[in-house]
Amino acid sequence: MQGLPLNHQLRDRGGYLLHATRTADRYRLIALPGGPPERPGLVRVTNGGASIELEVWAIRAADFGSFVAGIPAPLGIGTIELQDGRKVPGFLCESYATDSAVDITRHGGWRAYLRLPR
Repeated sequence: MQGLPLNHQLRDRGGYLLHATRTADRYRLIALPGGPPERPGLVRVTNGGASIELEVWAIRAADFGSFVAGIPAPLGIGTIELQDGRKVPGFLCESYATDSAVDITRHGGWRAYLRLPR
């Protein structure tokens, strides 16, 4: 996300922010253990999902492979459904990671969660 510690991985490859939006209401958001930096995980669910804030970025196809190669498990790239029905590639998290993560869906997005006092 723009301005956060790992954003340089997109910017270094010429990526740029298109717009902020929300997912369809089919996702759960978790705070992955470990860090720094702290990282979120977005998991698609069949029940109990919510709409989560996110950003849509553009990156050249020629740079996409090197970007994806640097993504550590349990994160990966998959298809995310947006609130308006569009489907875009984006960060998803493998469901096994929910076993050791904190569910932060109720906050509605990663930035909202980061603003919480620690």
